[in-house]
Amino acid sequence: MANVLKRDRQMAVLHLLTEGSSIRATERITGVHRDTICRLVVRFGNRCREFMDEQMHGLKLTHLQVDEQWTFVGKKQDRLTIDERAECWDVGDIFLWTVLDKETKLVPTFALGKRSADNARRFMVDVRSRLAPLGTLDYPTVQISTDGFAAYPEAVDLAFGTLARYGVIIKEFRNVTMNYTPSEMVRARRYPHRAIIGNQKRSICTSHVERHNLTNRTFMKRFNRLTICFSKKLENLAAACGMYLAFYNYCWCPRWPGSTSRKRPAPAMAAGLTLYPWTFAELFDTVMPAKQLA
Repeated sequence: MANVLKRDRQMAVLHLLTEGSSIRATERITGVHRDTICRLVVRFGNRCREFMDEQMHGLKLTHLQVDEQWTFVGKKQDRLTIDERAECWDVGDIFLWTVLDKETKLVPTFALGKRSADNARRFMVDVRSRLAPLGTLDYPTVQISTDGFAAYPEAVDLAFGTLARYGVIIKEFRNVTMNYTPSEMVRARRYPHRAIIGNQKRSICTSHVERHNLTNRTFMKRFNRLTICFSKKLENLAAACGMYLAFYNYCWCPRWPGSTSRKRPAPAMAAGLTLYPWTFAELFDTVMPAKQLA
C-alpha cells in the first residue's frame, strides 16, 4: 500500500526520529500511527543506505577507528532458547559495527550482526571498498585502530594486506562487573601490529569512535539502555541506523572539542562529498524524490 502522507508530514515524522524522539513520542506529537511511522522508517532508511552505498567510494581517509556497539533485537541473548541460539541470527544480541575517520568524523559504512570473526572479515572488506586505491603517491597508506577483539588482526590482513598501518588498544577498567554503573579506566595498553613504530604508537586510538557511540545512543532510541525502546525486527533496526547515519554524515555538524560552541563542517563536507551541510529537507528530497512519494 502506498504511503499517502504529505511530503511535509513525512519529513516532520522522520526529522523527529533523527533528533532522538521515540516512535510513540513521534506518534503523540504528529498524530501519525506508529505502524505508519515504522513503514516510513523502513522505506526512508533503506533509501538512505542505498544512497550512502552509491556515494561512499573513492574516499581518502587517514585514520579509521573501528568499534562495535551492543544492542538487542526481540529479546536479550539470555532469554533465547537453545534452538534460537543455534538457528536465529537476527534475534538476541546484535552489534552495530561502525568505522569513523578521526579527521573528518565521517562514518563511511556500517554493518549489523553478531560479534563474530566472519562479520569482522566482511566488515573490513566493505571498509576497504570505500577507500581510494592505496599504495599510490598521493594515498600511500591508511591507519586503522581497533579494540582487542581477536578477529580484527586477521580481518585487517585479509582486507588491506600490507597497505595499512594497524594497531590495537586495550583499555582496562575498574568495577566492570557492576552493571550500569560508571567504570573507571585505569590503564590503556597499545599494541602496534604493522608499520607503527616508535612515537607513532601513541597515535593508536579508538576514543573518537567510542564518543560517536554515545551520540548514537543519544539520538537513536533503539540503542537507549534501561528503557523499553528496542527493535523488534532486524530490518527495522538496519533502516533506523541507515536513516540516522545518513543524517549524521550530511546534516550533522560536530562541535570542536573544548568549551567552544564553534561547529565543524559536516562529515560529508569535510570528506569532500558535498560543498555545504545539508538540511534535512535536502537529504529527504535527495533520497526520496517527489515523483517517488506517491
